[in-house]
Amino acid sequence: MSSGLYLRRLLAAGSAPAASSRGWSRISCCGLRAGVRLEPSRGLSASGRGSMNVFNREMKKRQKNWAASLQDSQQYDYLREEVGSRVADRVYDIARTFPLALDVGGGRSHIAEHLSKEVVERFCLTDISLQSLRQRRPSEIPTRRVLADEEFLPFKENTFDLVVSSLALHWINDLPGALKQIHQVLKPDGVFIGAMVGGETLYELRCSLQLAETEREGGFSPHISPYTAITDLGNLLGQAGFNMLTVDIDDIQVHYPGIMEVMTDLQGMGESNCAWNRRSLLHRDTILAAAAIYKELYGSEDGSIPATFEILYMIGWKPHESQAKPAKRGSATASFGDLSKISRPTSTDKP
Repeated sequence: MSSGLYLRRLLAAGSAPAASSRGWSRISCCGLRAGVRLEPSRGLSASGRGSMNVFNREMKKRQKNWAASLQDSQQYDYLREEVGSRVADRVYDIARTFPLALDVGGGRSHIAEHLSKEVVERFCLTDISLQSLRQRRPSEIPTRRVLADEEFLPFKENTFDLVVSSLALHWINDLPGALKQIHQVLKPDGVFIGAMVGGETLYELRCSLQLAETEREGGFSPHISPYTAITDLGNLLGQAGFNMLTVDIDDIQVHYPGIMEVMTDLQGMGESNCAWNRRSLLHRDTILAAAAIYKELYGSEDGSIPATFEILYMIGWKPHESQAKPAKRGSATASFGDLSKISRPTSTDKP
């Protein structure tokens, strides 16, 4: 996608949850911020403990069903469409055909619509939301829909050649366990390609709400869900059994008319906070103060405000004997110290 993707947003009266954002919404792709190849780690998970019950999964299901039931629900799909296309691009980078693929938490199938039958022959689409599955987008790939929780995949071991996931894993309580299940349902030499929201997502909204709540109410409560940091992904994927890991980050910035449009669109996406410790209501004075702080700290010259979504992309392979293996430690025949001598002229090079 180009760095100036513009999307027309429809005008709707009021600021009720079903209202759409006003004016124009601009998506700016800030480009690749980091790209690293990682070796699997044998350490613990990010928390150093077992899985934690952070999110109310039943509430997340209700949120997604509600969002999918909106008459204008597809106009909130712009972020999922963008990220889904980027996940599909990573599938195309692998020069092979996948007989059977699984989309974990795929909703309306924003990945499959960008793929062809020459790349994926059959697709299996899962989601916790029945309403989202019913609104699956058309695709030339034969697709089977399965209502399933991302934390409990109902498939046999060694079933799929490819597993993909886009913007679903950041709502998982037991992310290490979910990754292990994905590893199990993959065939040997199968690949997992996923995208999830990262830790710096919506930092503008988070900061504005915290400052406003501290000023007006003498303290603040969490309104933005906690997200995974990129430094944890290598450990989590390696602990799940994946090898040949690749993780990179992309920032996608969307411009909105104001803070109410940001929160309305998050509701329309089904991306509202569902953490158990969330605070469900905001005082009117706090919202007005947060809107003013948002524009003051982050506002653009045209009057819009940016909302940044940090997207973490990950690729991991299930081990197989045919895969290339790293050389043994100490088997190198050259030293890094010799690299500095390569550009130095020798005595025979002198005129």
